[in-house]
Amino acid sequence: MKGVLEDRLIHQCLNIVLEPLKQSAQHGVMLSDPIGCNQYCFTALASYIADTPEAMMLAAIGGKTSLVMMAMYKQFGDAFHHESWTKSTTIAQLTVVRSCADPNDIEAYFCEAQKFRLNGIDKPFWWDYALADPFQFLTLESLHHLHKEFFDHDTQWLICAVGDSEIDFRFSVLQPITSYQHFYSGISKLKQVTGHYAAPPHVITAVCALMQFWYLIQLPHIDEKDLRHISGALTEFHMNKDAILAAGAHWGKGNRHINNFYIPKLELMQSIIPSICNSGVIGQWSADITEHAHITEIKDPARSSNNNNYNTQICRHLNCAEKCRRFELATSLLDHRQRGEEEGLDLDAEDSNIEADVETEDVPIDPTQHPCQTTNYFAITKALQH
Repeated sequence: MKGVLEDRLIHQCLNIVLEPLKQSAQHGVMLSDPIGCNQYCFTALASYIADTPEAMMLAAIGGKTSLVMMAMYKQFGDAFHHESWTKSTTIAQLTVVRSCADPNDIEAYFCEAQKFRLNGIDKPFWWDYALADPFQFLTLESLHHLHKEFFDHDTQWLICAVGDSEIDFRFSVLQPITSYQHFYSGISKLKQVTGHYAAPPHVITAVCALMQFWYLIQLPHIDEKDLRHISGALTEFHMNKDAILAAGAHWGKGNRHINNFYIPKLELMQSIIPSICNSGVIGQWSADITEHAHITEIKDPARSSNNNNYNTQICRHLNCAEKCRRFELATSLLDHRQRGEEEGLDLDAEDSNIEADVETEDVPIDPTQHPCQTTNYFAITKALQH
C-alpha cells in the first residue's frame, strides 16, 4: 500500500503543478510568437518523457499490462497492434471502481482496481486535461526504449547463441576507428554459457531486422515510404523470432532459460508507428538532459558523501556549490568593474553613448510587420455568454 500512496502523491503534485497548463488547454491563452505577434494558443500535452515503470504509474496501469494497449503480458509478443487503452476507457473503469470501494480505503480500492488491471490511482493528473490521452502523450524515447532494449535483449540473444568467449574475441579484434568506442575486452560480462561459433541463420535474420527497425525509427525525417519500411522490418522480426527460442538464446536472470517473449518493450514496438503519426519522430523526445542532470545533481554529490544520509548530504553539497557559483560570479563582476576603472573607462557612459548613437531613422522597418491591436478573446467569450 506504500507504493499506492506514493503514486497518488505524485499524481496530486502533478495536478497542482500542471493546473495553469490545464486551464490554458481548456480556455486558451494569448502568447507571443517569434515575430512578436500575439496568438491565441492552447497548451496541449504533446509528450511526457519517462521510462517504462514510470510511464505505467502515470497511465494508472498495473503490472504485467501494456501501458498503451489492451494487452496482457502473455500477448506482448503478438505481431499485431492491440486495441488502444484510451483515456475514456480508464476513466470509465475508475468510475466503476469508485462505485464499489471508497478511494480512502486503500486496500479495498486497490483490490477492486486490480480487477481492471489498474494500480490504485483514484484521480490521475490527466483526467481533466483537455486532449491529453496517455496512449498518445506517453511517447517512446531513444535511451530507455531503444538502446536499453537492444542491450537487454538483442545483445543477450546473440551472446547466448554465439557464446560469450567467441563474441568477445570478435569484438576485440575489430580495427579501432577514431571517434568510435572500441571494446578491447569484448562486450560480455556474463558467466560462461554454452553456445556455438555461429548463430543460426534465422536468429541473425531476426536480430538484423530488429536493428533495421531501430535505425529507421531514429530517422530525423519520416515519410510514408519510411513507415512502410519500418512496418516491414518489424514484420520480418516477428516472422523469424521463434528461431531465437528454438536456438535456446533467450535467457533471464540467474541463467534461467525463457521460452516466451513476454517483453514489455517488444509490445511497445507496435505503438511506434501510431506514435510517429500522432506526435512526430521520436528523436525530438529525448531524456538526455534529465539523465545528465541526474548525474550532476544526484550521482556526483552522492560520491562526495560518506554513504550515510544521502538526501541531507546531497542537499548540503548542492547548496554549497550554488553559493560558490554566486561568489565566483560576484567576484568576476567586481574584477571587471575594477579593471575598467583602472583603465579610465566609464562603462555606464559607454552604454549610454551606444544607445544615443542609434537613431530611429537608422532602424530598418520591415513592411510585413504591422502594429495591430490585440484581440481579447476572453472578453468576447464572456460577452457572448451573457
